[in-house]
Amino acid sequence: MELIKQPLSPVPHHHDHISIPVDRHKLARRRWRGAATDGTDFGFDVPEALSHGDCVLVKNHTAYVIEQSPEPCFLVPVGESKEAAWLGWMIGNLHFKADFTEEGILVQDDLAVEQMLERESIPYERVTRIFQPSKSGGHSHDHTHGHSHSHDHNHAHH
Repeated sequence: MELIKQPLSPVPHHHDHISIPVDRHKLARRRWRGAATDGTDFGFDVPEALSHGDCVLVKNHTAYVIEQSPEPCFLVPVGESKEAAWLGWMIGNLHFKADFTEEGILVQDDLAVEQMLERESIPYERVTRIFQPSKSGGHSHDHTHGHSHSHDHNHAHH
C-alpha cells in the first residue's frame, strides 16, 4: 500500500495517468483508503482534503491522479445577477452547498432543493457532474467555521 501524506505539485504532464476514483464524500475526508484503476492500494493521511485532479504519486513514469466521481446534480441556469444572488441565498438558506460554474449554479440532487425549485418555478435540469462546492469560495454552511448558532429549545429540567 502507498501511504500519501500530501499531493505533488506541479502535476507532471509527460507521464501516463492512472486514476484513483473516489466520491466527493470520501474525498472530503483527510484519512481514507482507495485503489487506483490498476489495482494499486492507497492510504491517505493528508493535512487538507485532496481535490479532483490532484497527483498523489509518480512511480515508473506513471502519475496517479485523484478522479472525483460525477454525481447527480441540479443545474440552474442563471440570468441576471440579482436572480443569481437570490437563488444562492435560497440554496444557502436550505444549508446546501452550491458550485457556481460557467453553465450556472450546480446544487446536489436533493428532494428539499427540488421542492424549492419547483415551488419557486425556477427552471433547472438534472445533470451528472463533478460537484466541487468548496472550491468556489463564498460562504458554506458545513459548520466547521467558528460562528455560533443559538438554538433555544426551552428545555425544562425538573
